Amino acid sequence: MANFKITISDTKGKSMSKELKDSDANPLLGLELGQETDASVVGLSGKLKLTGGSDKSGVPMRNDIHGAARKYVLLSKGVGLQDAEKGQRVRKLMRGNTVSEEIYQINCKFDGELPVEEAPKEDAAESGEEKPEDKKE
Repeated sequence: MANFKITISDTKGKSMSKELKDSDANPLLGLELGQETDASVVGLSGKLKLTGGSDKSGVPMRNDIHGAARKYVLLSKGVGLQDAEKGQRVRKLMRGNTVSEEIYQINCKFDGELPVEEAPKEDAAESGEEKPEDKKE
């Protein structure tokens, strides 16, 4: 059974996280990075574009590796390689561009604007703070 944590970002810079389990996650299996799918999977109307992800060990997905397998790849720049000097190449473990059951986290881009969720407001009396007009000098 597939369980995914999906991070969805919109065009305005807002993001939200959703967790999909079992049958809800099945429409995402087999998709490749860069492909679009219907956003009704996470309860939105529009399209989601897959941009990245990682497995439970934190191994990132990379767009130029085909399939769902983990492979050691010689990298000079790009996803999964930090602090490389000019001309330096490093062999790193990467995961392919296809979503499989081993994937734990998926990053997506939403083509619209995410709905605003307001935080619950606390009363000043409940939090133990005094209101400015209640203070005595």
